[in-house]
Amino acid sequence: MKYQIINRFDGSLIFEAEADSLKSAVKAAFALKISLSFANLSRANLSCANLSLADLSCANLSCADLSCANLSLTNLSCANLSLADLSLADLSGANLFLADLSGAGGINKYRVTPLLFLLDQPGKIRAYKLVTSVNVGPFNGGIMYEVGKTYEVESADVNESEQCGAGINLATLDWCMKEWKKGYKILIAEFEAKDIAVIPTATDGKFRVHRCTIIGEKDLKELGVVK
Repeated sequence: MKYQIINRFDGSLIFEAEADSLKSAVKAAFALKISLSFANLSRANLSCANLSLADLSCANLSCADLSCANLSLTNLSCANLSLADLSLADLSGANLFLADLSGAGGINKYRVTPLLFLLDQPGKIRAYKLVTSVNVGPFNGGIMYEVGKTYEVESADVNESEQCGAGINLATLDWCMKEWKKGYKILIAEFEAKDIAVIPTATDGKFRVHRCTIIGEKDLKELGVVK
Protein backbone atom coordinates (compact mmCIF):
# COMPACT_ATOMS: atom_id res chain seq x y z
CA MET A 1 0.00 0.00 0.00
CA LYS A 2 1.26 3.51 -0.78
CA TYR A 3 1.56 5.86 2.19
CA GLN A 4 2.05 9.59 1.90
CA ILE A 5 3.47 12.01 4.44
CA ILE A 6 1.98 15.44 3.93
CA ASN A 7 3.03 18.92 5.05
CA ARG A 8 0.61 19.89 7.81
CA PHE A 9 0.44 23.53 6.69
CA ASP A 10 0.31 23.61 2.89
CA GLY A 11 -0.64 20.02 2.03
CA SER A 12 2.46 19.46 -0.11
CA LEU A 13 3.96 16.00 -0.38
CA ILE A 14 7.00 15.38 1.82
CA PHE A 15 7.48 11.68 1.14
CA GLU A 16 5.64 8.65 -0.19
CA ALA A 17 6.50 4.97 -0.19
CA GLU A 18 5.07 1.52 -0.64
CA ALA A 19 4.88 0.19 2.91
CA ASP A 20 2.83 -2.03 5.17
CA SER A 21 2.08 0.84 7.57
CA LEU A 22 2.59 4.56 8.09
CA LYS A 23 5.19 3.67 10.69
CA SER A 24 7.20 1.82 8.06
CA ALA A 25 6.91 4.80 5.71
CA VAL A 26 8.18 7.12 8.43
CA LYS A 27 11.09 4.77 9.11
CA ALA A 28 11.88 4.69 5.38
CA ALA A 29 11.91 8.49 5.20
CA PHE A 30 14.16 8.65 8.23
CA ALA A 31 16.54 6.06 6.75
CA LEU A 32 16.82 8.25 3.65
CA LYS A 33 17.58 11.26 5.85
CA ILE A 34 14.44 13.06 4.70
CA SER A 35 13.36 15.83 7.04
CA LEU A 36 9.91 15.29 8.50
CA SER A 37 9.71 18.87 9.64
CA PHE A 38 6.11 20.14 9.32
CA ALA A 39 4.83 16.60 8.65
CA ASN A 40 1.26 15.76 9.56
CA LEU A 41 1.57 12.61 11.67
CA SER A 42 -1.47 13.17 13.81
CA ARG A 43 -2.77 9.92 15.35
CA ALA A 44 0.08 7.94 13.77
CA ASN A 45 1.12 4.72 15.46
CA LEU A 46 4.86 5.18 15.94
CA SER A 47 5.21 2.99 18.99
CA CYS A 48 8.71 1.55 19.45
CA ALA A 49 9.97 3.37 16.34
CA ASN A 50 13.63 4.42 16.34
CA LEU A 51 13.51 8.12 15.47
CA SER A 52 16.69 9.15 17.24
CA LEU A 53 18.21 12.26 15.58
CA ALA A 54 15.15 12.72 13.33
CA ASP A 55 13.99 16.22 12.36
CA LEU A 56 10.38 16.42 13.48
CA SER A 57 10.38 20.15 14.16
CA CYS A 58 6.91 21.70 13.79
CA ALA A 59 5.44 18.28 12.98
CA ASN A 60 1.87 17.54 14.01
CA LEU A 61 2.11 14.53 16.33
CA SER A 62 -1.08 15.21 18.23
CA CYS A 63 -2.69 12.02 19.55
CA ALA A 64 0.17 9.98 18.05
CA ASP A 65 1.25 6.76 19.76
CA LEU A 66 4.92 7.29 20.56
CA SER A 67 5.07 4.81 23.40
CA CYS A 68 8.49 3.17 23.74
CA ALA A 69 9.78 5.20 20.76
CA ASN A 70 13.42 6.22 20.66
CA LEU A 71 13.30 10.00 20.40
CA SER A 72 16.73 10.67 21.84
CA LEU A 73 18.34 13.76 20.29
CA THR A 74 15.28 14.19 18.06
CA ASN A 75 14.38 17.73 17.00
CA LEU A 76 10.83 18.21 18.25
CA SER A 77 10.99 21.99 18.54
CA CYS A 78 7.58 23.59 17.95
CA ALA A 79 6.06 20.14 17.39
CA ASN A 80 2.45 19.55 18.37
CA LEU A 81 2.57 16.66 20.85
CA SER A 82 -0.74 17.41 22.50
CA LEU A 83 -2.48 14.25 23.74
CA ALA A 84 0.38 12.10 22.37
CA ASP A 85 1.24 8.89 24.22
CA LEU A 86 4.88 9.20 25.26
CA SER A 87 4.90 6.45 27.86
CA LEU A 88 8.37 4.88 28.11
CA ALA A 89 9.59 6.99 25.18
CA ASP A 90 13.26 7.93 25.30
CA LEU A 91 13.40 11.72 25.15
CA SER A 92 16.96 12.12 26.37
CA GLY A 93 18.56 15.08 24.64
CA ALA A 94 15.47 15.78 22.54
CA ASN A 95 14.85 19.41 21.53
CA LEU A 96 11.38 20.23 22.84
CA PHE A 97 11.71 24.01 22.66
CA LEU A 98 8.20 25.50 22.21
CA ALA A 99 6.73 22.02 21.71
CA ASP A 100 3.09 21.66 22.72
CA LEU A 101 2.98 18.93 25.39
CA SER A 102 -0.50 19.74 26.66
CA GLY A 103 -2.30 16.55 27.58
CA ALA A 104 0.61 14.36 26.50
CA GLY A 105 0.75 11.20 28.58
CA GLY A 106 3.46 8.98 29.96
CA ILE A 107 6.25 11.55 30.26
CA ASN A 108 8.47 10.99 33.26
CA LYS A 109 9.62 14.55 33.84
CA TYR A 110 12.42 13.39 36.11
CA ARG A 111 14.07 11.54 33.21
CA VAL A 112 13.97 14.42 30.76
CA THR A 113 14.38 17.52 32.92
CA PRO A 114 17.85 17.73 34.52
CA LEU A 115 17.12 21.20 35.94
CA LEU A 116 14.69 19.72 38.46
CA PHE A 117 17.72 19.41 40.74
CA LEU A 118 17.24 23.13 41.45
CA LEU A 119 14.17 22.34 43.56
CA ASP A 120 16.35 20.50 46.07
CA GLN A 121 18.96 23.20 46.53
CA PRO A 122 19.24 24.87 49.95
CA GLY A 123 19.79 28.58 50.33
CA LYS A 124 20.67 30.98 47.54
CA ILE A 125 20.83 29.72 43.95
CA ARG A 126 22.25 31.57 40.97
CA ALA A 127 21.25 31.43 37.32
CA TYR A 128 21.35 33.84 34.40
CA LYS A 129 19.13 36.35 32.65
CA LEU A 130 19.69 37.25 29.01
CA VAL A 131 18.75 40.86 28.26
CA THR A 132 19.08 43.31 25.39
CA SER A 133 21.19 46.46 25.38
CA VAL A 134 18.38 48.24 27.25
CA ASN A 135 18.17 45.51 29.91
CA VAL A 136 14.86 43.91 28.92
CA GLY A 137 14.25 40.30 27.96
CA PRO A 138 14.86 39.64 24.24
CA PHE A 139 11.58 37.82 23.65
CA ASN A 140 8.71 39.26 25.68
CA GLY A 141 10.36 42.25 27.35
CA GLY A 142 8.32 44.13 29.92
CA ILE A 143 10.73 44.35 32.86
CA MET A 144 13.87 46.48 32.76
CA TYR A 145 16.43 44.68 34.91
CA GLU A 146 19.05 46.52 36.94
CA VAL A 147 21.85 45.18 39.12
CA GLY A 148 21.00 45.40 42.82
CA LYS A 149 17.24 45.31 42.39
CA THR A 150 14.72 42.59 43.20
CA TYR A 151 11.89 41.72 40.82
CA GLU A 152 8.69 39.79 41.42
CA VAL A 153 5.93 38.38 39.19
CA GLU A 154 3.29 36.65 41.30
CA SER A 155 1.29 35.59 38.24
CA ALA A 156 4.13 33.60 36.62
CA ASP A 157 2.91 30.72 34.43
CA VAL A 158 3.26 27.45 36.39
CA ASN A 159 2.30 25.13 33.52
CA GLU A 160 5.04 22.51 33.11
CA SER A 161 3.99 21.95 29.50
CA GLU A 162 4.63 25.59 28.57
CA GLN A 163 8.26 26.08 27.59
CA CYS A 164 8.12 29.87 27.45
CA GLY A 165 5.46 31.57 29.56
CA ALA A 166 4.77 34.59 31.73
CA GLY A 167 7.12 35.21 34.61
CA ILE A 168 10.80 35.93 35.10
CA ASN A 169 12.54 33.58 32.70
CA LEU A 170 16.02 32.56 33.80
CA ALA A 171 18.35 30.07 32.18
CA THR A 172 21.61 28.19 32.28
CA LEU A 173 24.73 30.00 31.15
CA ASP A 174 25.13 27.88 28.02
CA TRP A 175 21.52 28.68 26.98
CA CYS A 176 22.20 32.40 27.33
CA MET A 177 25.39 32.10 25.31
CA LYS A 178 23.61 30.22 22.51
CA GLU A 179 20.89 32.88 22.30
CA TRP A 180 23.24 35.85 22.71
CA LYS A 181 23.34 38.51 19.98
CA LYS A 182 25.45 41.61 19.54
CA GLY A 183 24.57 44.16 22.20
CA TYR A 184 22.98 41.65 24.57
CA LYS A 185 24.06 41.22 28.19
CA ILE A 186 24.02 38.23 30.53
CA LEU A 187 22.97 39.14 34.05
CA ILE A 188 23.43 37.04 37.17
CA ALA A 189 20.24 36.37 39.12
CA GLU A 190 19.90 35.04 42.65
CA PHE A 191 16.85 33.26 44.08
CA GLU A 192 15.80 30.36 46.30
CA ALA A 193 14.06 27.09 45.46
CA LYS A 194 10.81 28.44 46.90
CA ASP A 195 10.93 31.26 44.33
CA ILE A 196 10.78 28.86 41.36
CA ALA A 197 7.45 29.05 39.53
CA VAL A 198 8.06 26.10 37.22
CA ILE A 199 10.77 24.12 35.49
CA PRO A 200 9.17 23.13 32.16
CA THR A 201 9.29 19.46 31.28
CA ALA A 202 12.25 18.69 29.01
CA THR A 203 13.34 22.33 29.06
CA ASP A 204 16.38 23.20 26.96
CA GLY A 205 17.73 25.37 29.78
CA LYS A 206 15.03 27.90 30.65
CA PHE A 207 12.80 28.03 33.71
CA ARG A 208 10.58 30.61 35.40
CA VAL A 209 10.71 32.17 38.82
CA HIS A 210 8.29 34.35 40.75
CA ARG A 211 11.07 36.52 42.12
CA CYS A 212 14.82 37.06 41.97
CA THR A 213 17.50 39.64 42.64
CA ILE A 214 19.93 40.75 39.94
CA ILE A 215 23.34 40.69 41.60
CA GLY A 216 25.76 41.20 38.73
CA GLU A 217 26.66 40.88 35.08
CA LYS A 218 28.87 38.32 33.36
CA ASP A 219 32.05 39.42 31.63
CA LEU A 220 31.41 38.60 27.96
CA LYS A 221 35.09 38.72 27.14
CA GLU A 222 35.82 36.17 29.84
CA LEU A 223 33.13 33.95 28.36
CA GLY A 224 34.65 34.28 24.89
CA VAL A 225 31.45 35.77 23.48
CA VAL A 226 33.15 39.01 22.45
CA LYS A 227 36.80 39.85 21.84
